[in-house]
Amino acid sequence: MEDQGNEIAAMSFEQALRALEEVVRKLEGGEVPLDESISLYERGEKLRQHCQARLDSAQARIEKIVAGPDGKPAAVQAFDAD
Repeated sequence: MEDQGNEIAAMSFEQALRALEEVVRKLEGGEVPLDESISLYERGEKLRQHCQARLDSAQARIEKIVAGPDGKPAAVQAFDAD
C-alpha cells in the first residue's frame, strides 16, 4: 500500500482525476469481486484526497485580494503558501 501512496503522490491533478474516474467506472460496473471492490474503494479515497489537496494548494496560490480600510480591494498580491 505504501507504493500506491507514493504513486498517487507523484500524480498530477489530471492524472489522479482520470485514475479516480476509472475506479468509479469499475465500482459502478459491479463486475469486480468484493475484495477487489474494497481495494478499489481505498484507492479511490486516496485519489480523492490527493485531488482535494491539489485543489486546495492551487486555491492558496491564486492571487488574494488585500482589502483597504474602506473594505474595497486596495491591491492584489500573489499568495505563496510556501
